[in-house]
This record gives sequence, structure tokens and C-alpha cells, in this order.
Amino acid sequence: MKLTLLLTGRTRLSFVESGIDEYRRRIGKYAKMDIRVLPDIKGAGKSSSREIRDREGEAMLKALNNRDIVVLLDERGRELTSEDFAAFIQQKQMEGGGTLVFIIGGSDGFSEEVYRRMNHSISLSRMTFSHQIVRIIFLEQLYRAFTIINNEPYHLRH
Repeated sequence: MKLTLLLTGRTRLSFVESGIDEYRRRIGKYAKMDIRVLPDIKGAGKSSSREIRDREGEAMLKALNNRDIVVLLDERGRELTSEDFAAFIQQKQMEGGGTLVFIIGGSDGFSEEVYRRMNHSISLSRMTFSHQIVRIIFLEQLYRAFTIINNEPYHLRH
């Protein structure tokens, strides 16, 4: 199964970058994963939240192809346990098809066009996290899902 994590804007915190590198390495044992970073929106400081969402949304949609299975990490998404998320990943592995693309948007959220394009939406928590911190939280959960699928002890020890 091929996975892509699509991010808006570069990672600005060095400890988050280190965590991304660590979990990318761990996940590589189970699946091929690309991390694609869309550039920050130029002139965003002078734009409204809606304008930023729309411009980021255009960039996200251009980065996708028709066969991609798009999963938004969104506060309005479905909350899953780690076991439920593992079952979701396993189901997508068995179905085959396109690349499973997880999208972490910017701090202004997603455009309506991106919501229309999504196949699934998942919330990591009812709490609010910065879009920088979500990167590491999501990758840890993705790694945890693969260890659950493979009956490895990581999930039980942490």
C-alpha cells in the first residue's frame, strides 16, 4: 500500500521535524510513504481566512490524482480509537486501489472544494492541536496502526 501525507507549509519546529523523521523511518517497515509539503501561501498575512483556505485548497487539489483516496484530518471528522484506525488502514490495504492520501491542512482549515473531494474525514481528538503538532501525533497513530495490524507489542506497552 502506498501512503502520502500532504502537508500545508513547512515544518517550523525542529522537534516536530525530528519526530516526523523517526516515525517515517518506523512506518517504512510496513508501507511506502511519501510526505509532500505544499509551499506556504505568499501574502497570507494580508489575506482573509477564506482566501487562504481557498488558495491552499487549490494547491491541495492540484497535488491529487483521480485514483487517490483522500482522508482529511479534520476537527469535524469521525473520531476513531487506535484499533478502529488500524482496521480502517487494513481495510484500505485489502481494497487496493489508489494511494491513500492523508491531508493535514493549515491553521485556517479546508476549502469547500477540498471537503467535496475527500473520501473520508478523521478527527484525532475533540481537542484542538496546532497543525504543526498534529503532524507528529498523526504519524505516531499511523505507526501504532501498523503495529496493531501486525500484532506487535508497541500498542500494549505505550
